Amino acid sequence: MATNEDDQDGFNQWHETKSHLMEERLGKEHDMVMHTIIPYSIGGGLDLYYYPNGIPGTAIATKEISLSPTEGSSNRVFRTYELVMFTKHKIDLDSAKNESTKFGKAHANMNSILNLIARYSEQASLNPNETCEFPKEMKSVGGKCLIFDGYPSYRDDDIEEFGLLAIIEVFRSEMEFARKSSGAKLIELIKKKGHYPYSDLDRKPVV
Repeated sequence: MATNEDDQDGFNQWHETKSHLMEERLGKEHDMVMHTIIPYSIGGGLDLYYYPNGIPGTAIATKEISLSPTEGSSNRVFRTYELVMFTKHKIDLDSAKNESTKFGKAHANMNSILNLIARYSEQASLNPNETCEFPKEMKSVGGKCLIFDGYPSYRDDDIEEFGLLAIIEVFRSEMEFARKSSGAKLIELIKKKGHYPYSDLDRKPVV
């Protein structure tokens, strides 16, 4: 019979394995973590993990929705996954809570989106190339449009044990194009214009 100590050992081992896999995809992790007072597991917010050593800018990721290689949020290509978002702005944790700065504004936006999508992913299967829209009446994120993608790549013909699901904020015209044509075509256009996988909307829509 498994003991609480066995369970904790298993959790720690998976956390270490998962962290290594995430660094392979995102670059070396920053040594600072943004912890919340109330843990996510009992209804609080997510701890946020930062990756400023991969592609230009900063990736912000979760580590609390893939509980084990077989438990947690899943979809048609990942048995379990964590979420990640990207900004082109360089990491500046001193201004992370100052929305008058560029990084602070991006950080607040991604923090809100990651927390909402993490909870949503517990009940829904969120798949690469699919879109999502927040109801207009929602505070801070109302009307925002998103598209999901496996990062940095995924296989359509097989399911991977663990992966990263990128959340990319897009313009409404882009989301409508994805719903009409396909999410894959929108992502291809975003890549072609050099905007992938960032959520910064200080750019022109690709459609």
